[in-house]
Amino acid sequence: MSGMFGTVEPNVIDDDMLKNAVEEQGPKGEAGRIAKMEGIDFNDVTSLHLDFKNILKIDNLWPFPNLTKLQLDNNIIERIEGLDTLVNLTWLDLSFNNIEVIGRLDALTKLEDLSLCNNRISVIENMDHLNNLQVLSLGNNKLVSLENLIYLRRFESLRSLSLNGNPLAEDEQYKMFIAAHLPDLVYLDFRLLDENIREIANVKYQYSIEEIGHNEALEKVKRDKEQEKQRELDSHKAAFVEYLNGPFFFESMYVEDPEGTKIAPLPGVTELMDSYPSHICASICQSIFDYGLGQHQKREAEESLFNECLQEALCENQALGVTKIKEFEEQHAELFDEVSQIADQQKVDDMIYQYNQDIGRLSDSLLHLELQLVSQTEDIAKEYERNLNELTASFRETVQGLYPSCIRDLENDHHEKVTEVSMNLLEKVIKGEMDEDMSDDLRELFSDKDTVLSSLITSHEMHLLKIDNREDDIITKINSWSSSLIKKVHSNSLQRNRKRVSEISRYIDHLHDELDNLELHEPM
Repeated sequence: MSGMFGTVEPNVIDDDMLKNAVEEQGPKGEAGRIAKMEGIDFNDVTSLHLDFKNILKIDNLWPFPNLTKLQLDNNIIERIEGLDTLVNLTWLDLSFNNIEVIGRLDALTKLEDLSLCNNRISVIENMDHLNNLQVLSLGNNKLVSLENLIYLRRFESLRSLSLNGNPLAEDEQYKMFIAAHLPDLVYLDFRLLDENIREIANVKYQYSIEEIGHNEALEKVKRDKEQEKQRELDSHKAAFVEYLNGPFFFESMYVEDPEGTKIAPLPGVTELMDSYPSHICASICQSIFDYGLGQHQKREAEESLFNECLQEALCENQALGVTKIKEFEEQHAELFDEVSQIADQQKVDDMIYQYNQDIGRLSDSLLHLELQLVSQTEDIAKEYERNLNELTASFRETVQGLYPSCIRDLENDHHEKVTEVSMNLLEKVIKGEMDEDMSDDLRELFSDKDTVLSSLITSHEMHLLKIDNREDDIITKINSWSSSLIKKVHSNSLQRNRKRVSEISRYIDHLHDELDNLELHEPM
């Protein structure tokens, strides 16, 4: 593409380019004039054409979170980047650019159609997260390896593939290899894959396909387990109790505790370590874990009820508004035709006056409905906030009451027992009864009583700090979640209200404009 543009300076994607592109593809005529005057909210844009703009770098597209279609073909783009926020993209055209490496597509999990033809790509890679990919165009690149096409087997929804114009397409086994290794593919290079070729290919590549299938099955089992483990962890994080089921928390206390790690293997201490996590600490953590999951379910149920009540209020109010507008339009459906037929100016003036009065009453009615809805949604939000505050307060009190006190008591008791065992060992060291069984580090540690006590206290204080930090982490997260959610509820309500008032205003203005245009063009 660089030759097409010659010495023309590369462009950057700036506000002016984006604004112009949105306006160019936006509504035309009167609707376009209104949209241009009021400005188009980038959040509402679902399709964006930025082709033939001499763009060098993909950037500044974050204001378009709801974009589903993006056209960036016929530019001079060298790298795939700047797309991480466009998580709703289903169609992306990057053809006719200077891209050498496929990458930075991980966030585009909804992508169904991807065009990268006429670039400089030599390897198909870095597309692991495009699970919904159905159409892939890679024609006229620098792909040379048929083996590289096995990578595409992971895309179970892939039905159309274009690779013509690549060196690998000249291989005499090209179609046969693809037919065998991509069994769900329907179209290759815009042509229907012949079933006879597929049957021959399956026989030809039978053993390699079986081996690949076996390895994929093993990998799928492994991947499914990892995904299930991640889903489980995510659900625990949502409840703010991750890693509190089992001995994880106790084990984490020793990860950054070199002093405790030194002492752990000693006779007597090992037994204390074994009984500490398995019988008591894990039991307390499990109690908090189970309670946290239960509270999370209650919070989810409360949120579901809130959304249900809110949606019911919105639908009911919307139906009333639609009814009033419908009644108004039916009442005045033939007004303009009647006015144009009446020669009596006074009668025309009276009819127009009455129409203006009716517009005013309609505006008042719609705004009154909106005011009622605001009051209703505020009551719903207040009830939700009150219930949510009760749930979060209960969660905080239980965690602060059960978790720190019980775990601290357990740690203090454990520390006392370890200290007692260590002092007994120190006496044996002093008497020379332990020399053969001790490492150099332990021998140095047990050189005198102060050194041993200092090491034990350091370990104990580190454990207490770990306990305090975990408590703070749980409380901070639940507070932050609650605060953010309530703030979001109020913010959404405010935005909805502003949008609705603006819609009413535009509709009323439209009615007045219709009347003004009639008065301007129709003789009275």
